[in-house]
Amino acid sequence: MCGRTACSLAADNLRRACAYRDRRGQRRQPEWVRGERYQPSYNKGPQSSGPVLLSRRHLQQDADSSERVLMDMRWGLVPSWFKQDNPSKLQFNTSNCRSDTMLSKSSYKGALLKGKRCVVLADGFYEWQQQSGGKQPYFIYFPQTKDTMDKETEGDEEWKGWRLLTMAGIFDCWEPPSGGEMLYTYTIITVDASKDVSFIHHRQVRAGEGVAGMPAILDGDEAIRKWLDFAEVPTQDAVKLIQPTENIVFHPVSTFVNNIRNNTPECVAPIELGAKKEVKATPSNKVMLSWLKSSQEGSPQKKENDLPKWTSQFIQSPSPKKTSADVLQQWLGKQGQPAAKKRKA
Repeated sequence: MCGRTACSLAADNLRRACAYRDRRGQRRQPEWVRGERYQPSYNKGPQSSGPVLLSRRHLQQDADSSERVLMDMRWGLVPSWFKQDNPSKLQFNTSNCRSDTMLSKSSYKGALLKGKRCVVLADGFYEWQQQSGGKQPYFIYFPQTKDTMDKETEGDEEWKGWRLLTMAGIFDCWEPPSGGEMLYTYTIITVDASKDVSFIHHRQVRAGEGVAGMPAILDGDEAIRKWLDFAEVPTQDAVKLIQPTENIVFHPVSTFVNNIRNNTPECVAPIELGAKKEVKATPSNKVMLSWLKSSQEGSPQKKENDLPKWTSQFIQSPSPKKTSADVLQQWLGKQGQPAAKKRKA
């Protein structure tokens, strides 16, 4: 299952990171709908809100279905047919939707057949590996290119920052029976865990819950286009995109992330497992280091409110106080094995 994510980019940078080409080949950035509600976070859980991409035609019937918009939606789908006056009274968990039952369960079937497909955006997601001493969290994300910039300057036409993880989702719109504002909610579709992360969690049957898996990741803009463009790509073709991907990397992180209240860069910072040893700096680790530096320290081009400024509860060392980037730099060391890696089958 997918129960925790991170999405730390500011609203404007999210638009730039989601740039695409429309049906006419024009390069565009999706517009925000209710963008003032979006709050970046290193530790998002169900019932919180998060950014998703969807076709503009869902909101404007005469719009080009290939045109995309960004919207902040609540995580945990509330079906449009739900009749009670409080969505929190929904008796079952809808934060994840199993791919093998999404066309049979009433919570998802109606919305999916109506083309209510969305792409859930994140820096990456967290998974926990069961160990004898407890659960070890890992952060899982797309491989990052070597030319990823550590400072995402404003105004650049092409985004060169962090590549967002793009997960397939289903959304719905619920209207309170007594009237009021429409509530947009989503669920993340899950599939069997890929070989790369199967060692973290196997797809096992759980009593009363069925089977757990990993998010269905859409790798590349063509897959995103087909998933979002419901007017051109029918459901039976779109669901063929839902399958595990091997194009992911991961590293262990601190159990600091276990507490949903903890919301700082330390949540995603790599740690070293096992015996003490120095770890070699690799391109993947350098990208993570640059990302943490820019997210915590900012740049002259960034506005003060671009990223949350929470006080770190993770660093216990005496003054001078270390930043998460300092901790990661110390962790990288000079020799050893990389933490961000793919696991060989």
